[in-house]
Formats: sequence, structure tokens, C-alpha cells
Amino acid sequence: MTLSLAPGLRRYGTVGRMANVERTLVLVKPDGVERGLIGRILTRIEERGFAFQALELREATRDVLDAHYAEHTAKPFYPGLVEYMTSGPVVAIVVMGAQAVSSFRSVAGATDPVKAAPGTIRGDFGRDWGDGEIRNLVHGSDSPENAEREIAIWFPGLARH
Repeated sequence: MTLSLAPGLRRYGTVGRMANVERTLVLVKPDGVERGLIGRILTRIEERGFAFQALELREATRDVLDAHYAEHTAKPFYPGLVEYMTSGPVVAIVVMGAQAVSSFRSVAGATDPVKAAPGTIRGDFGRDWGDGEIRNLVHGSDSPENAEREIAIWFPGLARH
């Protein structure tokens, strides 16, 4: 199921008029979905003033994950990452706004939920489950270039050529 919101951006006030609108890919990972945190995570993004261009609840496939995490496929942790990301549905979201990449990463918090500051998604909702695996609720693109690459993988119809 895909919910595309791009035509409605005008109702988000200044987002639709910004000259420097940036996009980022946000994933609510299987642990966030399983724990019922989708709404709370989306609220954090909306409260920051960002708009959603697209939002989809879906199962991550091996092909999509191999493309998304291409730089990690040969690393020893990759099989565990794939197992985690395919353990349940994810919510894939294209978020738009000024400095969307860096701003969402600030809202998300440090990768390790134990080290994430209070007030961030990972700091407020994440924890160490004691099994040696990092389950950190969300993914956010790390650069505008990677955001566009990742958006093209998860939402091919929104790829910028």
C-alpha cells in the first residue's frame, strides 16, 4: 500500500514554497513497526515541520536491501542486518523540507540507542535488548546524494534523473 502525498504539500505551509527543499528516505524498521511506534515516529517528523511525499508499509526484499546497503554486503554483520530488516514489515517514507537529511538524523539520534540523547527517537524509544544486535527503530539517509539513491531504490517512481 502506497500513500503519495506530494500534491498536498501546499497544505503544509512553507514547505511547498521553500527554494531549498531536500528529500530524505526514512525507514521505520521492523522493531518500530512491531512495537507500535509508527504514529509516534511520524508525529516527531511532522512536528519538525516536514512533509511526506510518499509513505508505504511493505516487506523489505533481499534485492531491495542489497541495493540499499550495497556498501555493506560483504561485511560480517550484513547477514544479521538482512535477517533483522526482513523480520517484519517496514514503513518507507520520503520526507521533504529544508535540510531534511541532517535534521532527520538529529531527530533520530545516535545509531546506538543506548548512546542516543533523550528527546530523540532512538533515545526515547530505543534500548539494548541484550542479544548483541542493534535494533534502532529508524533509518535516515546520511547525505542528500544517498537520499536520492535510496529513494530511487524504495520508490522508483519518485527517482530524480
